[in-house]
Amino acid sequence: MIHSGINVLFEGTNFVRLVHGLWTDIWIAGLSLIFGLTLGTILGMLRTLNSKIIRLVLILYLEFFRIVPTLVLLFLVYYILPRQFNVNWPATWMAVLAFTLWIAAEFSDIVRGALEAVPLHQREAGLALGLSSWQLFRYVLLPQALPLELPAAVNLATRVIKTTSLLLMISIIDVINVGQQIIEANNQRYPTGVFWVYGLIFILYFLIDYPLSKWVKHLTVKQRY
Repeated sequence: MIHSGINVLFEGTNFVRLVHGLWTDIWIAGLSLIFGLTLGTILGMLRTLNSKIIRLVLILYLEFFRIVPTLVLLFLVYYILPRQFNVNWPATWMAVLAFTLWIAAEFSDIVRGALEAVPLHQREAGLALGLSSWQLFRYVLLPQALPLELPAAVNLATRVIKTTSLLLMISIIDVINVGQQIIEANNQRYPTGVFWVYGLIFILYFLIDYPLSKWVKHLTVKQRY
């Protein structure tokens, strides 16, 4: 029977392995977002300065990560860094580095746009009070820019979570890799197992990303009113 293929999910430790593989995706995405959003905030602040050199360098940094596909970026970090710079990190931390650099580039543009959207008189009022540049960012600009950044930041988080499916390509045992192993090991016994395994993976990703997607819509609507 075609429905017997669902048994592949509960054969031995298959289900536990899939959940463990998903956890690998989640913690890599989570750490990358923490590091990337932090670095992106700093870079976004720097992009609002009057220094043409700093702005040019950061624009080039942004365009590089916009042009280079994420898969190519993973390959560059995983294969080139160890050979050229003797960086011998585990593959999972190489992935965190690659995602962090990508997230930082994307989020820096979000932060720059949000900071520049703060009304000019707010900046002028802070300067009139004698605030330093750091105090101006901390107490005036960043608090007002945060609500503008949040929907785009959550949307970026959903993209990062989905993109972790590429971790398979650098031999990380994530949920996709585990799923492929289960399918290959049970192909003869459960010919329809591929449908159930990838169906479960789809559901797992959906359960993570859908609430974030709904939150983005809620935040977007809230900003309009």
